Amino acid sequence: MKQRKGKQRKGVVFAAGMIAMLLASPSAQARPGGWGDGGYPGGGYPGWGSPGWDGPMGAPMSRGGSRDPREGRVAVSRFVVAEPAADALGHGPVTVESESGEGPWVETGQRAAYEAAVIDALVGAGYDTLHPGGAQAQVAKLRVTRQVLVPAEEKKSPVSGSAAMSVGTHGSAYGLAVNVDMTKPRAALVSTRLDARILDQASGKVLWEGYATIATREGDDDWGEGRIASKLAAALFDNFPKADAIVPAGAPIG
Repeated sequence: MKQRKGKQRKGVVFAAGMIAMLLASPSAQARPGGWGDGGYPGGGYPGWGSPGWDGPMGAPMSRGGSRDPREGRVAVSRFVVAEPAADALGHGPVTVESESGEGPWVETGQRAAYEAAVIDALVGAGYDTLHPGGAQAQVAKLRVTRQVLVPAEEKKSPVSGSAAMSVGTHGSAYGLAVNVDMTKPRAALVSTRLDARILDQASGKVLWEGYATIATREGDDDWGEGRIASKLAAALFDNFPKADAIVPAGAPIG
């Protein structure tokens, strides 16, 4: 009986020694993943909880995409001429004409919205748009132009990613980061400018001139032609014939 118990103790000691040898061997120390501890001793690919996964490679990529501060903002500049005839501004009959030309001019069909918006603004300023002509008649000439401020973004693949592999004396690791971006490419940012000049019909002299601009995204449902026209006309003729500068008679305006 004692002999049998002695053999059992020797077997336990032998098994414990074999386990210790296996744990101490280099091959047993090689770890295939290292996901929980942030990587391998002495270097290697970072684990799941490390900054390598929470940082730029693991985060969704951004196209730089905060809203452009120019979107929806209106800039206005207005000038009035120091002429006795300028006292008639905001009174009497006025005719509205829309000019056209080569270059970034808005098409004739689209200009109708701007003509209508300016007529409403002039009526609000005190003009008579229904009975043009007469000694005190004035003419409001409009010009609507548009230019691209920021081109449209190119279409990109919604899925992108990167992979990395590390091999060292303690083993190897493989990591993969996938970025998914389902947002649509941004449309072009365009600037629309409404210029208006009010002239004395009899002499042809410019009495008042101003322009208003606004930046919007091309094709934006929130910024149709009618809304852009109303926004620009309202800002341009706000407190008409208020002006930012008084121009001496005969001096160039703008």
